[in-house]
Amino acid sequence: MDTSGEKKLTKKDLRRVMWRHYQLLGAFNYERQMSLGYAWSMTPVLKRLYGDNPEALKAGYKRHLEFFNCTTSTSPMILGISCAMEEQNANTPDFDATSINAVKSALMGPLAGIGDSMFWGTLRVIGVGVGAPLAVRGSLLGPLLYFLTNVIPSELLRWYGFKLTYQGGSKFLTRIQEDGTLEKLTEAAKILGLVVIGAMIASMVVIKVPLVLHLGGTTVSLQTTLNSLTPDLLPLLLTFGCYGLLKKQMNGTAILIGLIILAILAVAVGLL
Repeated sequence: MDTSGEKKLTKKDLRRVMWRHYQLLGAFNYERQMSLGYAWSMTPVLKRLYGDNPEALKAGYKRHLEFFNCTTSTSPMILGISCAMEEQNANTPDFDATSINAVKSALMGPLAGIGDSMFWGTLRVIGVGVGAPLAVRGSLLGPLLYFLTNVIPSELLRWYGFKLTYQGGSKFLTRIQEDGTLEKLTEAAKILGLVVIGAMIASMVVIKVPLVLHLGGTTVSLQTTLNSLTPDLLPLLLTFGCYGLLKKQMNGTAILIGLIILAILAVAVGLL
């Protein structure tokens, strides 16, 4: 914080965020995935900006405990934007704090796709393919080649990506906040998030009903009938049901266990 009263992140704060981000997967869970690691990484920023305001600090932690999942190599780019936006939020009374998570959600998918294909699907495979045979023969060149092929590019992207997104984010956010673009981007990000969730429901939640009814000599497939009414109706209803339970503060792990038990019973009696 400088003498003008403006709250400003220091280089030390930003370095602490970067060192902490290596623990993004340290507390992974299937309800919010990397959210604990993200909140842990953002802690130096939140304390610097809201340390004198307990309610604002609490709200900041709640923001960054929302669902987050992205390739670790590209996650610092989102962290850089989050740091810039939190700084803007702390210094701008009318800043829309919901835009912070909206931007995170909008960036997660594209950066995860880039990170997974680049590092997990390409550089790691090349590094292992070239380095493993040499390492098996006892050559130090094996791990060295893997380090140069996969680890070094990942580290460069992490540190320089974080720096560029934080520095560029601060200037960029000031401009789009003034001309109203941020509000439009936030709304677009929310819509995009809902579209992605809808697509995930249709592609990842699978419920097939094998029941076949014999009515007056006619065979009726219950699954075909449901699909003719609304494709993927049962997955949609199940998703809405789980969402309703989460809104009632039911534990996500309890819901997951309940679904497993329900699925076993339904298969045992022939409903699924």
